[in-house]
Amino acid sequence: MTARIGVYPGTFDPVTLGHMDIIRRGAKLVDRLVIGVTTNPSKSPMFTIEERMATVRREVADVDGDIAVVAFDSLLMDFAEGQGAKVIVRGLRAVADFEYEYQMAGMNQQINPRVETVFLMADVALQPIASRLVKEIALYGGNIGKFVPEAVCAEVVARVEKIGRKGS
Repeated sequence: MTARIGVYPGTFDPVTLGHMDIIRRGAKLVDRLVIGVTTNPSKSPMFTIEERMATVRREVADVDGDIAVVAFDSLLMDFAEGQGAKVIVRGLRAVADFEYEYQMAGMNQQINPRVETVFLMADVALQPIASRLVKEIALYGGNIGKFVPEAVCAEVVARVEKIGRKGS
């Protein structure tokens, strides 16, 4: 029997408790979950891809299941095919996410109909969390401890101290 491989793609800049929720739940749906760390040209990352991969690897170390963390800079469907994946795992937080993700799933289906997209609803308590908002809160000196793992919080705070806080 062939292993069911899934890909969970994202920038993970930084990895949030919402991401971790989807990773834990997604890992239960497949035999191997590949976390694809990418750079989105429309986003300005706070951390390098190497830093993000190291952070994700550290944070998933205690998650049950076969999990790999791999960088990619290509079409998602090409990456998924290269990983042997038959499933793309995506997290949904709100209606706005659904509209975007639905459109992306349709485009991806046109590119590679052999790979299905599976949507997981974020835990209700984690639905408002977005990496973009976490970075914004941190840049203005707010407490992000409720939104990211403890070690990630320390890394974001240290990076903000290095690059300078806004409003100060």
